[in-house]
Parts: sequence; C-alpha cells; structure tokens
Amino acid sequence: MFANYLIGLREGLEASLVVCILIAYLVKTGRREKLPPVWTGVGAAVLLSMAFGAVLQFGSSQLSFEAQEALGGSLSIISVGLVTWMVFWMRRTARHLRSELQGKLDAALAMGTGALVATAFLAVGREGLETALFIWTAVQATEDGYNPIIGAALGLLTAAFLGWLFYRGALKINLAKFFTWTGAMLVVVAAGVLAYGVHDLQEAGWLPGLHTTAFDISTTVPKDSWYGTLLKGVFNFQPDPTVFQLVVWLAYLAPTLAYFFGVLGGPAKPGTPEPTGTTGSTGTTGSTEARPTA
Repeated sequence: MFANYLIGLREGLEASLVVCILIAYLVKTGRREKLPPVWTGVGAAVLLSMAFGAVLQFGSSQLSFEAQEALGGSLSIISVGLVTWMVFWMRRTARHLRSELQGKLDAALAMGTGALVATAFLAVGREGLETALFIWTAVQATEDGYNPIIGAALGLLTAAFLGWLFYRGALKINLAKFFTWTGAMLVVVAAGVLAYGVHDLQEAGWLPGLHTTAFDISTTVPKDSWYGTLLKGVFNFQPDPTVFQLVVWLAYLAPTLAYFFGVLGGPAKPGTPEPTGTTGSTGTTGSTEARPTA
C-alpha cells in the first residue's frame, strides 16, 4: 500500500501544483471569469484518466492468461519508462514550470475558451494518464487485492489537500527536496515493477529463463508473512526471482539512481528559483516556500 500511496502522492502533487499555477495566475491577473474553462479541462483530464484505468483493469480481464501476462509485462515496462522520464523531467525543469505554464496560458487566453480548456486538459491529463498506468501496473505487481488501490487513492487525496494548502498559502515545504527524495523512492519502486514486468513476459513465453532462479529465500521470507507482504507492497520484492529479473533489476536501479543523484554526471540540481511574479511563489521553483497566493 505504501508504494502506491507514494505514487499517488508524488504524481498527484505534480498535477495539483499545475492547477495551482493556472488558477493563481488567472486570479492575480484579474481574470476570474476564465476559471470555469480551466476547471472544465481539469475535470475532463481526471475523467479520462479514470476511464483509462478502468479500460486497463476490465479490458485485460477478458484476455487469456498468456495475453494478460504479455499485456501486463509490456505495460509495466512502458510505465517504468514514462515514470523514469517524468522523474528526471521534473528534476530538470521544475524551476521553470511556472513561467512555462503561464506562457501557454497567455497564448490560450488569446485564442479563446476552447484553447484554455485544452491547455488545462493537456497539462493535467499527461500526469493523470501516467499515474493511471503506473498505478495499474503497480497494483498488478503487488497482487494485494484492493489495498494498493486504497493506498493510491489516499495518496491522491493527500496531494489534492496539499495543493489546496499551497494555494491558500497555509503550507511551506521545500519542494526541491521533496521531489528529489520521492523521485529516488519512485525509481526503487519502478525497478520492482520492471522486474515484475519481465517475469510477466517470461510467463507469456516472450522472454526466456522462467525456470532459471537466481536464488530462493521463500523459507526465510515467506510470501504470506507480514514482512514478506510488506516487502512486496513497498519494493515489489520477490524471494525467488529469475536470473533475468535480477539482472534487469540491477541494470536499471544502479545506474538510474547514480545518474539521478549526479554520480554519473546526472541532471542539473535545482538552481536559483525564478523571481516571484504576479502569481506568487508556487513551490515548483525549488524554494523553501510553496505559497501560490490568490
């Protein structure tokens, strides 16, 4: 549940910050009458994300076992790629996010209501689709009933509440550090999802080595024990991985974390925050305060 809570919190907070920036900019520039189109775009993006998750869940249940494993494995790998890109993108461009969104919003305002709806829809929809895909693959990996879904929902609700606090100026937090450490934790979660996806593809017959086990500590860490369930839920830990799974897990996790923290010449660390403009500090600049005042 914790891993899915983290996914919901991390992804949901990004979407919340985007919404805060859009709304605060319109309010500060005296264009409150343009808020309904923004909310329309946000609502449409949320509905699309929920529909996408429902299609993944109910559509896959109609497939044969091999097809389900092939689909689950393929989507797991795709979701890991998307989440990895998102983590690095946010680390590189977070300090410029406010000015980028404001520029797009100004262009949309000049074009009309439809463009404003589309801007909000695209800004939030990308985060929503990534979140739906990654949560679905993480849920399939943990195989823990409804607990992962509950965890993800709680994470999203927490993110929405934090977004509201940011907007009201009631919360101060160092978002640069927040996104750095949650990003690193998401990389660890993604490594487990990737290994699970490889196992799915092995069961579907797309990859070899299904019966070549790297080690088996099932007697030490039983899958049905509380600590086995905890490790499975947080890290997608498997006590009897195949050699292929272990190699892929290590090949992804070690260099990705090293690059993320700059050991291998990774992404630039958040620098000097953008000057505070008409919207106030949004917290996406890496500053200690996150206060998009209205």
